[in-house]
Amino acid sequence: MATEAKYSILREVGRGSYGVVYEALVNQTKRKVAVKRMPCNVPENVELALQEFWALQSIQRQHENVIQLEECILQDGQSFQPMGRDLRKSSSHLQLVETCLKGRRCTAPRCFLWFVMELCDGGDMSSFLLARGPDAPLNRSFMAQLSSALAFLHRNHIVHRDLKSDNILVCQRRGHPVVKVADFGLSKVCQGKGNVNQHCFSSACGSNFFMAPEVWEGHYTAKADIFALGIIFWAMVERITFRDGDTNKELLGTYVSQGKELIPLGEALLENPNMKLQIPLKNKKSMPEDLCKLLHHMLAFNPKERLDAFQLEVQIREISYGKKCQSSNS
Repeated sequence: MATEAKYSILREVGRGSYGVVYEALVNQTKRKVAVKRMPCNVPENVELALQEFWALQSIQRQHENVIQLEECILQDGQSFQPMGRDLRKSSSHLQLVETCLKGRRCTAPRCFLWFVMELCDGGDMSSFLLARGPDAPLNRSFMAQLSSALAFLHRNHIVHRDLKSDNILVCQRRGHPVVKVADFGLSKVCQGKGNVNQHCFSSACGSNFFMAPEVWEGHYTAKADIFALGIIFWAMVERITFRDGDTNKELLGTYVSQGKELIPLGEALLENPNMKLQIPLKNKKSMPEDLCKLLHHMLAFNPKERLDAFQLEVQIREISYGKKCQSSNS
């Protein structure tokens, strides 16, 4: 991939609307990494790539449950150049990227941004959990890891805006599964030192089944991430799934059924703010009362009544669900 053959591509492991992910080998150390290639032929792709770059580069220290970016490389034809930490002070090799952001197509025959990241060998969270039976302690561990990751991101003024089950990857570390929040293409790095929940956004973005009611309206804050995580937690505990319309893949996610039609929960709440959520949905024994209450607070229609990431991180540690002493639910 690089001029000095720093990496060798081994195989393709995923493909989406905006790029392709490969498993690759660091030739010098023989360590395996994940490499995502995003074409820079249209401004929209470049903007997504730069959002991810800025979000991951803005983090002053790494978190175990956030995907680690090792480097980002700009390919312009046969030229490969690492992108520096501060793009605004970088040299002329970023002129191509700036051209794309101004709305003009790149003219280079091969123009890509390559993201080199740690490799997650367990796949996405939906595939990992659905291949296993119900496991309350594992669910609890994943909930604690994800709440810690989100608190870390919000503490660093990063709003993800596209949390969903297939944007959470699983790595095996010393025999234990570790989740990693990934795909920061729609994320925003908030400027200033104030509370991240004070920043407002107007661009409705994300995946329908995980979008908070206020996102559908186009006026929301970082608490939209809490709603998305609530959808994920609920689906994880009760193994609620739907099939993605584009890939036909079974994914963890919660929704409202209207006949044969599946309505995203956020959209349904927007249409009927007084709708009472039936938590748990399948079996009352599937979760204790304190977890039910927590999910209600995460999925509140009014974001002011919703927990923030810092409160969530504390409350997840206190719930009884999945604890070893809780034999009836484990």
